[in-house]
Amino acid sequence: MSWFPARAVIDDAAIAANVRSLAAHAPTAQVMAVVKADAYGHGLVPSARAALAGGAAWLGAAQVGEAIQLRRAGVVGPRILTWLYAPGAPLADALALDLDLSVAAPWALEEVVAAARVVGRPARIHLKVDTGLGRNGLTPDQLSELLPAALRAQAEEAVEIVGVWSHLAFADEPEHPTVRAQEQVFADAVALVESAGAHVEVRHLANSAATLTAPRAHYDLVRPGIAVYGLSPVPQLGSSADFGLVPAMTVEAELATVKPVPAGHGVSYAHQYVTPRDTVLGVVPLGYADGVPRHASGTQDHVGGPLQVGGRRLGVAGRVCMDQVVVDLGPDATEVAGDTVVLFGNGADGGPTAQDWAQAAGTISYEIVTRLGARVPRTHVNAEGQQ
Repeated sequence: MSWFPARAVIDDAAIAANVRSLAAHAPTAQVMAVVKADAYGHGLVPSARAALAGGAAWLGAAQVGEAIQLRRAGVVGPRILTWLYAPGAPLADALALDLDLSVAAPWALEEVVAAARVVGRPARIHLKVDTGLGRNGLTPDQLSELLPAALRAQAEEAVEIVGVWSHLAFADEPEHPTVRAQEQVFADAVALVESAGAHVEVRHLANSAATLTAPRAHYDLVRPGIAVYGLSPVPQLGSSADFGLVPAMTVEAELATVKPVPAGHGVSYAHQYVTPRDTVLGVVPLGYADGVPRHASGTQDHVGGPLQVGGRRLGVAGRVCMDQVVVDLGPDATEVAGDTVVLFGNGADGGPTAQDWAQAAGTISYEIVTRLGARVPRTHVNAEGQQ
């Protein structure tokens, strides 16, 4: 799509600065900037380059295809870990591009070894341990069973065991008892692998929340994701600014229609909102097809998702539609078609943020930025020196 009446403006300098701030929170560890899911909706390759400009030593991409895309785009300097794949994934392609692979199941070790033999080089692997999240990863019993096979493969120069890692279930609640319990299971797993003779380069457990709130979990490498993009992973404990982070994404659109309507006029589907007085309505050409959450619709008694228009903080009036939302601009509105509406940004001028939209929709800021639709163009600004 060559033209669209809205955009997401990504501040690459903010991403770089956020990485520096995260590194300051974890001074004993390297930083892996997680760029999965199109860099949390911010644009995979330019966001990765911005994170590297800020000092990230590693990049993390969940899907193998994402990691391959980074290498083929010329991101060749850092180590890149990818971890989520099913049988039949293009692991030989990944190894040929010098990607690190996670091993989270016995079958995965078999496929990684086979791919390494095809490529003719050892695979750098990180053993993923399920320490209590109940998602991807080897249970402690599976780790014990798999470890001899992994060490045999290492002796045969099919793999190099370079990492052990896991993921926390309640990192956003630092005092939750599961955090300590998982930390202990992880420490035991690391001890098991190292005592068996593997000399790992990195042990990593901390996501964004643990990077900011749990220094004991930093180990050799931290893996911040949402915080790289300036959003707080623990909004109940502190805002982005409290942690020295700056939201990198601003989503804005041009008003498509501005028109006066009388009191009592229904607005959008099912007339959940009816104008309480003579007023002016504006149409914003973004809707749930673009990632605007329908759960942030407005009603007669409840202001919907926040919008900034002409320096005023307003809200969605009526239901969010597929391609548009409506805003009640008020009886004295002076806006015209083409004027800018900000859905969310860094909040520095008092405007709405992704966290404000998350609260309006009953979700988390992660979902607000990652669900931004593909037809909304991403414009990157303020790039620092990048590879």
